[in-house]
Amino acid sequence: MRQGWTDSAAIAAEIDRIRSLPLDALRRNWRAVFGRTPPAGLSKDLLARMIAWRIQERAFGGLDREALTFLDSLARQGGARRRQLKPGTVLLREYQGQRHTVTVERDGFLWQGMTYPSLSAIARAITGTAWSGPRFFALQGAADRAKPKNKSAAGPNHGRPPRTPAGGRNGAQPATTVNDAPVHLETTSHA
Repeated sequence: MRQGWTDSAAIAAEIDRIRSLPLDALRRNWRAVFGRTPPAGLSKDLLARMIAWRIQERAFGGLDREALTFLDSLARQGGARRRQLKPGTVLLREYQGQRHTVTVERDGFLWQGMTYPSLSAIARAITGTAWSGPRFFALQGAADRAKPKNKSAAGPNHGRPPRTPAGGRNGAQPATTVNDAPVHLETTSHA
């Protein structure tokens, strides 16, 4: 790879050439560009894209300081901002006829006298299977349900008759989502 390119057409041609290389040639090219062996799990497409990005970075410059700071903050947060529950908040969830009470603490979540690092760990202990804790306790997606939906002039059913769900065993309604259980949130102050 030639360094110091500034001709956009030449860079585009080099990227096209890289995309057409077989996997072994891409791995050799990776070693030349990055100075190390490529990670074993990268696909041909991803190898080509990352090499192309490095070529463009060298030619046109990398990300500015603001973009790097933003990406770094996302990486440290683990993605988008999560809902922060205040210590003292009490989560109630009924599951298979049993009421479960979880209290938010500074260092985790208290359930049945034990402190857990996450709501997911508690949901797993309650159900015996892997669950998203925020989803199990109806914290995830609550904001989405609160947002008003776009309504057409025909009404919420867009001119269709309202749906009448069929009754399940003992007249129970069939589940339509993973978790429709009402969850009560209470905040108590510790004196």
